Amino acid sequence: MTWLNKINPTPAFPPYTGPYKVGSVDVEIPTSQLESPGKLDSPSTDPATVSFRVFYPARPESEQKGVRWIPSPQKEVVSSYAKFLGAGNAMADLFANLPQLLYYIKIPVHHNADILEPPTQSKRWPVTIFSHGLGGSRNAYSHICGLLASHGVVVVAPEHRDGSCPVSFVNTPEEKEKLKRVEYKKISHKASTEVYDARDEQLRVRLWELGLIHDALLKIDGRVPLKNVAEDYKKTGGKDMLTMLSRILDVHEPGKISFAGHSFGGATTVQFVKSVYYHNATGPKSYRPLFMPNEDSNIIRQITPQTPVMLLDLWCLPLQSPSTVWLRNKPLPCYDSPAGGSSLLAILSEAFYKWSANLNDTKRTVSKPTGSAAKYPDQPGPHIFYPVASAHLSQSDFGVLFPWVTTKVFGAKEPERVLRLNARAMLQVMRNAGIEVAATSKKDMELQDLEGLDKGVPQDEEILSHAEDSVRGWISLRTELNGGKSEVSKGPGDAMVEGEALGQVMSNEERGTT
Repeated sequence: MTWLNKINPTPAFPPYTGPYKVGSVDVEIPTSQLESPGKLDSPSTDPATVSFRVFYPARPESEQKGVRWIPSPQKEVVSSYAKFLGAGNAMADLFANLPQLLYYIKIPVHHNADILEPPTQSKRWPVTIFSHGLGGSRNAYSHICGLLASHGVVVVAPEHRDGSCPVSFVNTPEEKEKLKRVEYKKISHKASTEVYDARDEQLRVRLWELGLIHDALLKIDGRVPLKNVAEDYKKTGGKDMLTMLSRILDVHEPGKISFAGHSFGGATTVQFVKSVYYHNATGPKSYRPLFMPNEDSNIIRQITPQTPVMLLDLWCLPLQSPSTVWLRNKPLPCYDSPAGGSSLLAILSEAFYKWSANLNDTKRTVSKPTGSAAKYPDQPGPHIFYPVASAHLSQSDFGVLFPWVTTKVFGAKEPERVLRLNARAMLQVMRNAGIEVAATSKKDMELQDLEGLDKGVPQDEEILSHAEDSVRGWISLRTELNGGKSEVSKGPGDAMVEGEALGQVMSNEERGTT
């Protein structure tokens, strides 16, 4: 079958590199079954459900089929992506009705497989919540999520209903219209009062959803009965997938859940952990919080200075809103501890590294406090890296599924390796935070014929090293601000995954994008 795979024109994912098989379940829970996560009113676009895909280590005998990368209803999803990328309504509908190889792409997970019993000391699996960027979905970062899951991490990938997906469908079985569409909101990438207000409203939805998902995880682990209305649930044959995940998730001990996100998802992650951590701090009258957890909320105990925070190609414009400038100027929670930035990771694409305005804003966001604001002056700063010849979409599924696009159009190289480097760094940050994950494989470490490493490397210190050429093409950055102008690539570029041409998105060095 190997030669058949080579001539198969359908884009396909590479295999995961960790020691575990990966299972996946689609979850959608009515918000009526979850506790309100915050003091503020729910967002004006409060959806009836929260939706997320879970990637998890599966039992070795699992042989279930994969999951369709383009979810149902496929034609409507493909049509929405085409519109998102600039096609008119008629062209998008025509494209969606043509025979599509896209419809046959499968995420190489085992659909609704039994979860593996954790071999960890706690007898629980570590959990990471991964927030997607503009143009993303619960499926659009499946490879990085699956890589982490293959190394012993349960990854929860929300699908935000803030208008950042090309389209999202809300299941409402009790209503006549069972599937409600949440359309993409086209908002300018150039900073203005209107843009800040619109992005603030999207963040309100996103933070609200993260609070609800955290409550859902606690209830799932506590075996509280919850209704899963996701379309995939109908294919389980009556199998209760949520009960399967109970008593096995490390979501109760403070600081154990990791938070990660790409682009707008990175901004969401920063805003969420800060909003929770500084919930009791008094800001000026000009500060209008987007999320305020209830005093008795379990999320308050979960976010600690030890909480791993991992930001992939952080997009900083949503953090610049005048309404939240007070929060923006607060350091990330990790700096309230002598360990400092050891649990903080920022990975840029080379394209975002060359975008000086956003690079400097990223450095300001993740840097440790200085002067009188420094509680622990000798604490370490963050881990910041970028892989050479990488594009913004290199950290999503688009890079590995369509390598000819990333190479010919964006100038990116080795998309599969770029994602493995990302996963290596994320896993090592978790290890440094005391979270037990599997050893990094010899393949990921790029080691040849070394005895005694058949099970991988338990501590991947090289990936976080600041030494030059410690890992090929993996560049460590300092937090000093860069001078000069932004370097702009030619042609349609790295923001394709957000439906914008790079020439439009980055034509002005101070312009915001994602």
